[in-house]
Amino acid sequence: MVPDVAGGDELRRLVAVMHALRQGCPWDMQQTHASLLHYLVEEAAEVVDAVETGTDSDLCEELGDLLLQIAFHAEIASERRAFSIDDVARGISDKLIARHPHVFAGEEAPDDLNAVWERRKKAEKNRTSSLDGIPTSLPVLARTNKVLMRARSHDVPVGLPTEPIDAGEVGAELLALASRAQASGIDPEQALRAALRELESSIRAEGR
Repeated sequence: MVPDVAGGDELRRLVAVMHALRQGCPWDMQQTHASLLHYLVEEAAEVVDAVETGTDSDLCEELGDLLLQIAFHAEIASERRAFSIDDVARGISDKLIARHPHVFAGEEAPDDLNAVWERRKKAEKNRTSSLDGIPTSLPVLARTNKVLMRARSHDVPVGLPTEPIDAGEVGAELLALASRAQASGIDPEQALRAALRELESSIRAEGR
């Protein structure tokens, strides 16, 4: 059952404020989707900081700044009649409902929710590879994690270790590898990018 829609007055106020800014503020009027990208990345990073080291008040503020970016992009799009913030909200709501039949359609919850989610995405978007749709602009470590997650959720053998490890060990080993790379004159990000390209090539070569 889909919950009833309630409230939303402050979200509507935000949309109205954003509309006024685009009409009356010289700086806001000049912005484009492209010019706002670095703010979007920065605000997302500040949300991460608030989650990891901040307070609830910090997180509330940073989520507000991130929401502003969504409202800003939607307002720019609405000016050229491409889509509105309602279309954005409707799209994500419809997507969530369609991908959670165990919540909204009375089906049994699958044992591997992540794998089912990925298979549904692949079917919806007519993807031919488990790697399709992974943003190329992701930081290399985040992209590596995404590639591995996608491969394993699609049952693609990657031939890499799967032994359990805790967060402390991960951090220590990554720091140690970065230290060894630096001492050896190697850029660790560049080295990881090269290794990741090889892994992606092998996955695509298998038609997976």
